Order: sequence, then structure tokens, then C-alpha cells
Amino acid sequence: MICALKGLPVNLAYLVITVVFAAMVAFSGVGKIRRDPKIMHVIHEVVGVPLKYFSLLAACELAGALGLVLGIWWPSMGVAGSIGLVLYFVGATVSHLRVGDVKGIGPAAFMLAVAAGALALRILTLGAPR
Repeated sequence: MICALKGLPVNLAYLVITVVFAAMVAFSGVGKIRRDPKIMHVIHEVVGVPLKYFSLLAACELAGALGLVLGIWWPSMGVAGSIGLVLYFVGATVSHLRVGDVKGIGPAAFMLAVAAGALALRILTLGAPR
């Protein structure tokens, strides 16, 4: 019994981070599709991303969220989704830095940190007992 519970804390942390982060990313993607005014202001007006790319950004986020969730059962999909989201949020963070938006870099940097954490936890749980 002890051996079966050995990986439980890591697995539980992975599941919680994955589900919560996938929901956050999906919410962000849906906000881009719906053209939420707050999101539009930051990404379009402050960072300068053209409106024609909003659908692509939303698709990337929704694909990453789906990859995270599918990764619960299909580990390689979770790794791929996490890597995709790490790259996405590196791009978001760099985009804020490029225009000097120090005030708005917080959410992008936070999402980058959570994406990196989700990736690390997915890799750590690859060998953990189920």
C-alpha cells in the first residue's frame, strides 16, 4: 500500500495544476474569440497584435488546454500541450517586454511559470505509479 501511495502527492499536484491551468487557458482563448474588451485592449492596443491573429491565438490556447487535459490519459500529449503553452507564453512575455509594457507583463509571466510547472509535473509523473 505504501508503494502505491508513493507518487500520490506528485500525481495529485499534477492533476490539480493541469485541470486548473487548462481551464485558465481555455477561458483566455474563449475571451479572444468573444473579443472581450479587456483582452482586446491589452493585446491589440497595448501590445499591438493585429486583430486578424486573435483567432490563431485562441486556437493555440484551446489546443494547449485540450493537450493538457488529454495528457492526463495520454502522457505524450500532455508533454506536447505543455511545451506548446510554454512557447506561447514565452512569446506573450517577450511581446510585452518588446513594447515596454512592464505593468501588463505580470499575467503573461505568471501563465509562463504555471505552464513550465505543468510541464515539469507531467515529466515527473511519467514514471509514477497509477
